[in-house]
Amino acid sequence: MSQHQRSATADNDAYRSSLPDLASRVFGGSVGYANDELFAERENLVKPEEPTYQPYSFGHKGQIYDGWETRRRREAGFDHAVIALGLPGLIRRLVVDTSFFKGNYPPKVSVQARALEGYPDPAELDEQGWEEILPPTPVEGHSRNVFDVDPPHRYTHVRLCMHPDGGVARLRVHGEPVADPRWTSDRFDLAALENGGSVTGCSNMFFSSPSNLLAPGLARVMGEGWETARRRDDGNDWVSVRLAAAGVVDRAELDTSHFKGNAPGWAALSGCDARKEDPEDPAAWTELLPRTRLLPDTRHRFRLPARREVTHVRLDVFPDGGMARLRLYGRAAESGVRELAARWFNSMPPEQARAVLTSDGGLDDGAAEALLARRPLPLGEELPEQLRALLDS
Repeated sequence: MSQHQRSATADNDAYRSSLPDLASRVFGGSVGYANDELFAERENLVKPEEPTYQPYSFGHKGQIYDGWETRRRREAGFDHAVIALGLPGLIRRLVVDTSFFKGNYPPKVSVQARALEGYPDPAELDEQGWEEILPPTPVEGHSRNVFDVDPPHRYTHVRLCMHPDGGVARLRVHGEPVADPRWTSDRFDLAALENGGSVTGCSNMFFSSPSNLLAPGLARVMGEGWETARRRDDGNDWVSVRLAAAGVVDRAELDTSHFKGNAPGWAALSGCDARKEDPEDPAAWTELLPRTRLLPDTRHRFRLPARREVTHVRLDVFPDGGMARLRLYGRAAESGVRELAARWFNSMPPEQARAVLTSDGGLDDGAAEALLARRPLPLGEELPEQLRALLDS
C-alpha cells in the first residue's frame, strides 16, 4: 500500500469513527423488540457507556452480562433485535461489540435496515421490507467488530441478527443524520445533530467527543459533553460546526452544566459562508459573539449582534476546558431550506418516499412515481412544486 493510500485509509477511518452513534440512547435510540432476551436485556445494546463485567455475579438465570444475550437455540433460525434510531440518517459504520462474551458470542451477525413513517409496533415490523446492509458475517468474541458500510438510503430502524444465537454487548450505528424538514420550523437549532448539523473540526477531544455538544436534550453528567485536555501553551481550543442549513444565527446557548472546575474561562463564536468563502482562510470568518466570560455549571444564552448568512460556525474556548451543549438558533436561508429538503427526499428509500408523497403530500400514484423519477434532485435548486407544497402544509 502506498503512502497516499495509507493516508486516505486513515482519513476515511477517522471520518467514520467521528460520526455520531445514530442508535445511542443519548440521541433517543431504543430497542423496541427482541425475539429472545432470556439471559440479558435487549436495552443494553444502545447504552452509551462502555460494557462492563463483574465475574461470579450470578442472578437467577445465570451470570449477569452487560449486553443482550439469548438462550441456546435448538431449532433452525436466528435471533434478532429491532432498534429504532434516535437520529435517522445515512449509515456509514457498524460496530458489533462482543466485549466479555467469550464462549457465548454468535458465530455470525447480520444487520438489516428500513425506513418507516410513524411509530410501528413489533407486529408491524414483520419480515417484509428489510434491506440487508451487512450480510451474515463472522465476528470474534470479546472484540469490537467494525464494519464499514455505505447504503444509499436514510433509515429509521435497524435489525441486528445473531446467527444462530448468543450475546452482543453493544451495537454502534455511526452515520450522518439526515433531518426530516417537515419537523423544522421557521426558527430552529441550526447546529443540532437531529437537524443535520455536524462537527467538521476540533483542536482536541481528549476526554470526550465534540459531537456531544450537538446532542438532543440536556447533558446528565460531565461525560456527555465535550472536554479537552489541559492546555500548557499560549493557544486555545476550538470546534467547528457545519450547520444543518445555511442561515442567519441570531441566538446562541453555551452550556457549561456539570463543568465546575474545568469550564472555559471565556468563549467566542465566528461564522463563515462556505458558499462564497474558503473556511480554511482565517480572513473568511466573521465575529458573531466576541470573546465573552463564562461561568462554570451554567447555561449561558446570548443574542448575537451579527446578521449575516453562514454555513459554518466556530466555537473558540479560552484557554481550554469543557462544555455540555452548543445551541445555535436562527432561520434557514431559502437556499438552505432547499438543500435540506432535497437531501432528505433524495435519501428516502422508494417505499417510504411513496408513502410520504401519497399520504402527507396527497399525490396520486402516477404523480408520486413521476416525482420519484426526478431523483436525485440537485441540492440548493428550486424544489418541485409538489414537494414545496408538502413542506409548507
